[in-house]
Amino acid sequence: MTASVKPAQNKAKAKKAEAKKTRAAKAKAAPPPQAYDGPPDYRVVGRHGMFPDITHDEAARFNFLAQMNRCLAAKVMPGVKAAFDAQVEPAFKKKHGRDFKDRHEVRQALMQDPTWRWWSALRRATMEQRQQAGRWITIRQADALNAKAANLTRDDARLTLDPKLALPRYVAAVDHHCMPGSYHTELVAGDVTGAANYDIGLFATTGGMLGAYNDGGGVAVARWVKQHLKGFKPKRILDIGCGLGHNVLPIAQAFPDAEVVAVDVGAPMLRYGLARAKSLGVDNVRFVQADVSDLSPFEDGSFDWIQSTMFLHETSYKSMQAIFRETQRLLRPGGIVLHVEQPQYDESMPLFEQAMRDWDAFYNNEPFWTKMHEVDLDDWMVKAGFKQQSLIHGGVAAVVDPNVFPEAAKDSTQEDYGRKAAWHVIGAAKEAA
Repeated sequence: MTASVKPAQNKAKAKKAEAKKTRAAKAKAAPPPQAYDGPPDYRVVGRHGMFPDITHDEAARFNFLAQMNRCLAAKVMPGVKAAFDAQVEPAFKKKHGRDFKDRHEVRQALMQDPTWRWWSALRRATMEQRQQAGRWITIRQADALNAKAANLTRDDARLTLDPKLALPRYVAAVDHHCMPGSYHTELVAGDVTGAANYDIGLFATTGGMLGAYNDGGGVAVARWVKQHLKGFKPKRILDIGCGLGHNVLPIAQAFPDAEVVAVDVGAPMLRYGLARAKSLGVDNVRFVQADVSDLSPFEDGSFDWIQSTMFLHETSYKSMQAIFRETQRLLRPGGIVLHVEQPQYDESMPLFEQAMRDWDAFYNNEPFWTKMHEVDLDDWMVKAGFKQQSLIHGGVAAVVDPNVFPEAAKDSTQEDYGRKAAWHVIGAAKEAA
């Protein structure tokens, strides 16, 4: 009995050894596993004192949406370009006997393509789902959030609200990027739920590329100023269109001796912004409710630096010109104004890219996006009173903590035509009279 079993055991051992040897050889020949290049997990998002409570399932929804947005940008969008090159553009030339004359013709042609339709529908759906997910989180704990903000801001001179302020129509008539009630709507007195929704959902839209506290843009601007304007020590800084203040806080932290004034029309944003700033230990920012196209309460020449970050595209054609004039009036001689935005459409930008960037204007409730990006901002700055030779140009990309958001730091080449955390800088220095 024993003798008859041994040959079988030996054969099994030999087979097992051969399999192990084969696996080892395959492992040696195989390329190393690819590093994870997706968005970071929502659990690493910074939890400041105003941050709503997030359940496991709610975090999972944001993770899904961040992954979906990254997939659309990195996997699906290249397919749109391939379809344009192989089908859409040749079909247009065959039908019309000429090239596209502008981005509008490109967009209209793309609208007939199934690949573009698929990408566009998914992109819109992820934005709507992001807003619904965040709104549910803040509404279910509205009383607690509003009470917390009230306790942090009550009788604080750093918050100035104007209940009689007339909202500009370009704000009141638009739910920007599908955000219910935009920046200004109050469901109850003292409401901050809209601002909280904006804060917690930026992660999903950007895939974490703005950092733990969504402040990567402000960090980048502060570093750019210190690097390119050496010796510049502003005593008074004005941030216009500040929203909840996530971009201005890093500037205030980088220049702790400066008085910083952050202006917006949305009272919920300002309440939440001050409460958020206090919970993060930033105490040199004052939040003021005002229309940035008419800053008459502030005196001429009263600021050393005026800043806007991804704000101009949400203002109207008329108001933007007024904003430029106001910034020129408010700057002291030697002061600077900087506007951070997505790049302008010019002859160097392919019409396909212009059309893809225009998506936000037509499908993401950003109606002023298309006009803002086609105007000659240099010309507008000069017409506002700045000298041509004093204009400032540059570029910044969001700075995030690579120890917390390592994948975001690696994502330097991916382009999604509108949401990549890299921007152009246009500004000017005010010369002496």
